[in-house]
Amino acid sequence: MARDIIILECTEAKAEGKPTSRYISTRNKKSLNTPGRLEKKKYNPFLKRRTLHRETR
Repeated sequence: MARDIIILECTEAKAEGKPTSRYISTRNKKSLNTPGRLEKKKYNPFLKRRTLHRETR
């Protein structure tokens, strides 16, 4: 299987001192397009807006 399970965690909630939202997603292990950590805009229910979520390791 060439896909990894990753956890995306909100970056803006940490700075504001609010609870962080987490999402589970997958990514291609062998992709040359995303060599670093994956970043996506996802909805944070604690902040009630879309925020940047970054991959944790």
